[in-house]
Amino acid sequence: MALSYPTQPGDIDHLIADDHAIVERQFQHLEAGRGDRRTLVDQISFELSLHAFAEETVMYPIWRELGMDEFDDDAREEHGDIKELLVTLGKTEPGEAEFEAALSELISVTRHHVEDEEQEELPAFRAKVGADRMGELGQKFLAAKRQAPPAPHPHAPDEGRIEKLVGAAAKPVDAAKAAVSGKKKRLATDASGLLDPQAQAIVDAHSSLGPQPFEILEPGQARKQPGPDDAVKKVMEEKGLEGPEPVGSVTDLKIPDAAGGEQTLRVYTPAEPGEGPLPIIMWIHGGGWVLFDIDTYDASCRGLTNKTGAIVVSPDYRRAPEAVFPASHDDVLAAWRWTAANAAQMGGDPSRMAIGGESVGGNMAPATCLQLAEAGEPLPAAQVCVYPLTTPEQFGESMEDAADGRPLNRALLSWMAMHAFEGVPEAAQDPRIDLLNWPRETLALMPPTLVITDERDVLRSQGQQFAANLEAAGVPTTLSHYEGVMHEFFGASAVLDKAEAAQQEAAAHLTAALRTAG
Repeated sequence: MALSYPTQPGDIDHLIADDHAIVERQFQHLEAGRGDRRTLVDQISFELSLHAFAEETVMYPIWRELGMDEFDDDAREEHGDIKELLVTLGKTEPGEAEFEAALSELISVTRHHVEDEEQEELPAFRAKVGADRMGELGQKFLAAKRQAPPAPHPHAPDEGRIEKLVGAAAKPVDAAKAAVSGKKKRLATDASGLLDPQAQAIVDAHSSLGPQPFEILEPGQARKQPGPDDAVKKVMEEKGLEGPEPVGSVTDLKIPDAAGGEQTLRVYTPAEPGEGPLPIIMWIHGGGWVLFDIDTYDASCRGLTNKTGAIVVSPDYRRAPEAVFPASHDDVLAAWRWTAANAAQMGGDPSRMAIGGESVGGNMAPATCLQLAEAGEPLPAAQVCVYPLTTPEQFGESMEDAADGRPLNRALLSWMAMHAFEGVPEAAQDPRIDLLNWPRETLALMPPTLVITDERDVLRSQGQQFAANLEAAGVPTTLSHYEGVMHEFFGASAVLDKAEAAQQEAAAHLTAALRTAG
């Protein structure tokens, strides 16, 4: 099921629908008999517990005020049934008759609840409350999740101050129980069974670090959570591997940002540079314009430096919500122009430059090319877009079949957009964000492009569509897809063979273009 009307990423009904999509995909894994059955059910219990608490404390009280009693009673009854079934599932084990019966009933009840909510209750709620208030309620919904007990309490009051007190009192108890049982260490992994063993080891390592869900935290809190680089470092430590990958040098420069301040430009030089000025690659980090920085993507830059023999530069652009769109895009463009003007002082050749990036970095690479083309400035010789965001819309089948992916799920994608575009709703139509709506003549401006996508990634479909659009416009385009891996896999070459292969592919694409440039 899906909402039949438009919403903004931070609207309460949008957030609710994201939760529904995640749980539905986990149900599908269970029905297909794949993945870790115990972990999938524990994750569902955690997600539905937070979701139910947030609905009951934020949305349901307003239903009564609005006279939506016919919806209110049914929804509360179904929430009660869901909680009871989750309690049963928590006390039993897969394969036991009681567990399997409760799971079958939970799937049926939840799907009925979701259908009613998305087709009837949420549209009626929006019509009565008004679209302008949905974002404010979305913020309260996320705040309630941060206060929710992580396991169901079927006999607790359904709303108001007492519910909050009961939840606050129960939360430490549940957290202790989860820690003792080991469940907490599995809540952030990908339990689908669709990842290859090396990729699974990385998401398991990340989950073992105990991160809270990024998508319910405030940005400052979320930035303190373990990131994908921490997961790779943990696997390396377990395998006795040393890191980081050595390069010739790593230097941080202070250069102007687009707002009259400063940003850091990290410069990597190869261990064995060739003769004469070296080509330069700008590599743009991801993180949804909110999370992560150049440290998080250090491994990607080191790998590309050594595999290409080029200087790699990485701008530490401003992030939202402190600096919303187009601040990040403007800073990347400013960094490109500064690098081109000052290439010689780094030992680089300004006539041989290329660009690329991961996730939203894979968005800002073509957006930068577009801005340079519009300004009549020289374009990069080539670009690489690794699992790029190419539209603000929830585009394609991957929004359903990878809704529960880790480390990027559908709810986190909405959370990032909510903060990145806060107060700038027109950003969704800006060509620097909405690459999929570029006309043919705009697409034709792009340099030779490599697009890399992966299986367990909500951005997979839009990356593949962008590659198809480029090819249809006559741009030399290569689409390379990697099965059995997840978003953020590219920088994990130390412990993931497919990441090493993807880096080699990116390096070959860039090297071939830079060899003939100038």
